[in-house]
Amino acid sequence: MSKDLKPKQKLGQTKNTAKKRAAVSAVLIALCAGGGYAAYRYSGMGTTEVDVAVARVRRGDFIISVKNRGEIRSTRSMILTAPQVPDPRIVKLALSGKPVKKGDVVVEFDPVQQEQNYIEKSTSVRTADGEIVQTKATHKIENEMDNMNLMSAEYNVERAKLEASKAEILSEIEGAKDRIDVGVTEGELKQVHTAISSRSMSHGADMERLGEKKDKTVRDVELAKGYLSKMVIRAPIDGVVNILPNFRAGGSFGQSPPAFKEGDKAWTGAAIAEIPDLTEMRLELKLEEVDRGKLQLNQPVKLRVDAIPEKEFTAELDWISPIAALVFRTWPPEKLFPARATLKNLDDRLRPGMSATAQIIVESQPNVLLIPVRASFQLNGKPTVYVQKGQQFLTRTIEVGKRNDDDLVVLSGLKEGEVVTLENPAEAAKRARKKL
Repeated sequence: MSKDLKPKQKLGQTKNTAKKRAAVSAVLIALCAGGGYAAYRYSGMGTTEVDVAVARVRRGDFIISVKNRGEIRSTRSMILTAPQVPDPRIVKLALSGKPVKKGDVVVEFDPVQQEQNYIEKSTSVRTADGEIVQTKATHKIENEMDNMNLMSAEYNVERAKLEASKAEILSEIEGAKDRIDVGVTEGELKQVHTAISSRSMSHGADMERLGEKKDKTVRDVELAKGYLSKMVIRAPIDGVVNILPNFRAGGSFGQSPPAFKEGDKAWTGAAIAEIPDLTEMRLELKLEEVDRGKLQLNQPVKLRVDAIPEKEFTAELDWISPIAALVFRTWPPEKLFPARATLKNLDDRLRPGMSATAQIIVESQPNVLLIPVRASFQLNGKPTVYVQKGQQFLTRTIEVGKRNDDDLVVLSGLKEGEVVTLENPAEAAKRARKKL
């Protein structure tokens, strides 16, 4: 019985319209119903009924592509990390996979220790303020005493000068004594000025030291206040929460570490959760070395996501690494080129980490005649097909164009709808004879 091989729809191939599918179905039914056994007369040995696989010449889009497997990733993800506080302990954590809106609480840490720290730092600020007030009062008393000493010294100088002015009416000895007293009192006045200047500098240094001490305590308060504000981490964007592994949790040997959970102690900067931006997604690929040279940026990509098999997605190849990455799955290690393709159409069901099959379109020829690669044979150095005519198979030379893994472009020699074999009928006849 002649078998019509119905080609499977390839990834990225334009879907037939309902009218076309109906026409194809009718042709297939007619072929199966009326085909019967195709007879092939083999070397005068009588008539041998041969079971030969056949396919129909069809018109469609010819595509040369590179196929690859990859993973869906978000173009932009927000990583939520533990604050810079000692031993933050998680007391509330959103469920992994839970959709969140911007501003929703994702992670909450135990605030008790930070609240106590804030109270202590606030007390230190008040203490520093008290020290400043006390020091200013002491400085005021000392300044008043200095002013009194200054006035007294100035009075002594003036009095000594007055006594010295009486030298004309006193003895020479008394006059000399008075002049000495003037010098002594002037010296004492200079000492008072020097002491006042020194004490003023000391007061300034004291106030500067207390000011720096207060500034530090104020900074500590602001830091403690900042820590308190970081005890609750909210979603910066809309998305889906992905709880990340706790690498310090210690799991079973050879297994991935468990994800963070409520009650775990984190560490400063620990990545606890990720919120991918689902409004822009991409496909991450690893291209084999033999395929790298066939590809260029901005080539179209068609892909099917394993979890959403009924929908076809389109993308554009927008990045190929210029440097190969070594993958140590075998020895010698494989050389794979990381690449990315940004999706043009999205779906609410798409999630980062989903696996997909990609078809990167290298070349496309629309509306050409196609036959399976298996239907072309070399006879006398020329491409030849076996065309079914009733119960006979006739050889016909054809002119072919480009080919891919599955199909071959026919430039001339065949018409749409003709039936060609997928194997040499003579070989099929020999196989049939051996079975008899």
